[in-house]
Amino acid sequence: MSKTHISIPGAPEYERGYSQAVRAGNTVYVHGTTGFNVATGEYGPTIREQARQSLLNCQAILHAAGAELSDVVMVTTLLQRSEDAATVSEVFTEFYPDMEPPRCVARIGVDRPGLLISIAMIAVVD
Repeated sequence: MSKTHISIPGAPEYERGYSQAVRAGNTVYVHGTTGFNVATGEYGPTIREQARQSLLNCQAILHAAGAELSDVVMVTTLLQRSEDAATVSEVFTEFYPDMEPPRCVARIGVDRPGLLISIAMIAVVD
C-alpha cells in the first residue's frame, strides 16, 4: 500500500519531519492539529476560537488529502483544560450538525504557550 504525505501552507506546520497528514490507501490520518491561525500567526484567545480554527485547519488538510469532514470516522481531542469540553462540543455541532463521529477527549501532555486544543482525525474515503 502506498503512503502519501500531505502538507499544505494554509494549516499549521510543526517540527520538521512531521506530516500534517498521511493518506494510506483510502484512509487519511490527520495529526494533532491546533487552533493556530496561520494568517494571523497566533492562537485565538478563547477555547471556542481555537476549537473552530483547529477544525478549519483539519478540514483544509482533509481536503488536500481528497477527504471531507463527513469522511471522518474517529476524532481525538486533546484539551489543556478539562472544563473546556462542553464548549468544544458546542463548536463540533457547528461542523457536524447531524451526527458527530466517535470522539475521545483527553488532556494535553505538553505545555505550549497559548495552546488550548489539539484535534487529530482519521477519515476513510470511498
